[in-house]
Amino acid sequence: MKLKELCSWLESEVPLSFQEDYDNSGLQTGDPERDIRSALISFEINDAVLEEAIEGNYDLVITHHPLIFKGIRSLTPSSVTGRLVFNAVRNNLAVYSMHTNLDASGKGISFMLAGVLGLKSRKVLVPLSNRLFKLVTFVPEAWAEKVREAVFNAGAGVTGNYDMTSFSSAGQGSFRAGSDAKPFSGTKGSLHYENEIRFETILPSHLKAKVIAALLSAHPYEEVAFDLIPLVNDYTAAGMGCVGELDSPLPEKDFLDMAAASLGSVSLRHSALTGKMISRVAVCGGSGSSLIPAAIASGADAFVSGDIRYHNFADAGSDILIADAGHYETEKFAVQII
Repeated sequence: MKLKELCSWLESEVPLSFQEDYDNSGLQTGDPERDIRSALISFEINDAVLEEAIEGNYDLVITHHPLIFKGIRSLTPSSVTGRLVFNAVRNNLAVYSMHTNLDASGKGISFMLAGVLGLKSRKVLVPLSNRLFKLVTFVPEAWAEKVREAVFNAGAGVTGNYDMTSFSSAGQGSFRAGSDAKPFSGTKGSLHYENEIRFETILPSHLKAKVIAALLSAHPYEEVAFDLIPLVNDYTAAGMGCVGELDSPLPEKDFLDMAAASLGSVSLRHSALTGKMISRVAVCGGSGSSLIPAAIASGADAFVSGDIRYHNFADAGSDILIADAGHYETEKFAVQII
């Protein structure tokens, strides 16, 4: 397939719009029109991975950590990033990265981490905001079901564990078709009244184009009336971190031993023991210290992540047990997910 087709499919599963503002997920190097026959999947790209991809005659490397994370002032082999980019381009090797968008995915790294730790009833810890629209449209009664089915199939109407969610009400629309119109009903030049259904549902912003295309394709009118209304509701299907429940509460030391063994952490650092049993646990793959306040607010007894600094431990006090199991150890599932 074309590289652009593979990128499009990856982005339909893990949208680029989920990434943080500072991130650089997506296509790093490569011609989108190139045919892709093979891909090497890696946690990140370094000299060894690049050499393996070149020697194995792969067309593409898909990574978690981006090849290009910050701006490049010059493209020369004098820096690690410059050397890797230089060699990838010279060897016609495409590189695609799925970083914080994979972190934020509801099927992503933090949810996998939570599963490895045995957490049940898992939910996003910090949902994405400003990512939802309400779609309102007006359709002739006889066509309402067809339009409803089309927008649902395009991904609209999903709320938490429910799909095909909507609201409908009956009413009467009016229009007068001009001389160049091709009206679905009524007569040109005459005011027409049509019994219609007001249909409304919800959709995430990354599906806007797909849902509107489905609406326009299924709707019988030449000119389709619809509203897209931005919502301030959180998008709970995606976001940073995850929180869930252990099957049975554990003493703190037993929980820490279990976490270290489950994640393969040779050295797990933790805050002072709080004396609580551990039942509700929040996690964030990679570097998640910024989520500690959210973990405390969620009622979690413990928070597991990586790259926890001295002041992060100190600021949490006795409110929560913090476990730093390592950056790599808490997000090494990226390759498996991809």
